Amino acid sequence: MDFVAGCIGGCAGVLVGHPFDTVKVRLQTQDPRNPVYRGTFHCLRSIIAKDSVSGLFRGMSSPMVGVSVVNAIVFGVYGCTSRQFSDQDSLKTHFVAGMVAGSVQSFVTSPLELVKTRLQVQADTTPTAITQRATYAGPADCVRRIVLREGGLRALTRGLGSTLLRDGPALGAYFASYEFFTNSSMFRSDDEQNLSTSALLMAGGLAGVVSWVVSYPVDVIKSRIQSSATAKGLTQTARSMYAQEGGRSFFRGLNSALIRAYPTNAAIFFTVSFVQDLHAKYVSGKAALVKAEERIVETVQQQMHFHLHYHQLGERMHLPTISNHYH
Repeated sequence: MDFVAGCIGGCAGVLVGHPFDTVKVRLQTQDPRNPVYRGTFHCLRSIIAKDSVSGLFRGMSSPMVGVSVVNAIVFGVYGCTSRQFSDQDSLKTHFVAGMVAGSVQSFVTSPLELVKTRLQVQADTTPTAITQRATYAGPADCVRRIVLREGGLRALTRGLGSTLLRDGPALGAYFASYEFFTNSSMFRSDDEQNLSTSALLMAGGLAGVVSWVVSYPVDVIKSRIQSSATAKGLTQTARSMYAQEGGRSFFRGLNSALIRAYPTNAAIFFTVSFVQDLHAKYVSGKAALVKAEERIVETVQQQMHFHLHYHQLGERMHLPTISNHYH
């Protein structure tokens, strides 16, 4: 059930957060020497003015298709891993299980984000190597061009190292902070068994913010690597960014990432929790129904046994049986 809940929750998160993800990628990959956008909301307004609202959702088909698999992996692996620990409620357990889930999902996430990033930046006016060389008709065309022009299937793994470095710690912090917030007195009083909807949304949103603060510099490096066919490795890209643009370059677009993180992860955790609760109620209701059916069958069998026993006893003692009584 962890896999199904994660799949549905991930789709909800993409619908809520993709517009700000587009803004984040545009800010991360623009030329710092000749910036097109002055900030998050200027970028947002510029995209809408040029491409209408649909421009904010460019490249969404790739993560929407893949997010079902990715989030199924994340919540499935997280659930399976956490159940291997004797102390399943400790923050350490949630952090380690999250790191394992993040590391596993990276192998699926990296090529999906490569395609998403290329589609998001191709309409940008920044003269990057990608926007000068190619315009992709869609996700399938993007994959085809990357494979044919940039080194075969191996080109789809560009940015995998930085994705691993980002997702392991990020998912560890994600699940550990969510567990911390949901058990905090800020969100739950002593007499409450379940979190309120508002508390659940707030805990999920804050967990998303924490995970992005932890991983954002690596995410910027990943976006630089994946947005350009000529980008080097993680270390070389980081050194080049620092030498040419300074330390601030590693936090470019952070505002849009955090603005996106809160509603996106609030939607994800709320949806996952809702689906899991719905399933639990269905299972418990089904179990209760089965138990009731078993009791009915048992009662009927007892009545039949009593009827048969009485009938046989009546025949031996020449007493009026139930069947004779009704005749």
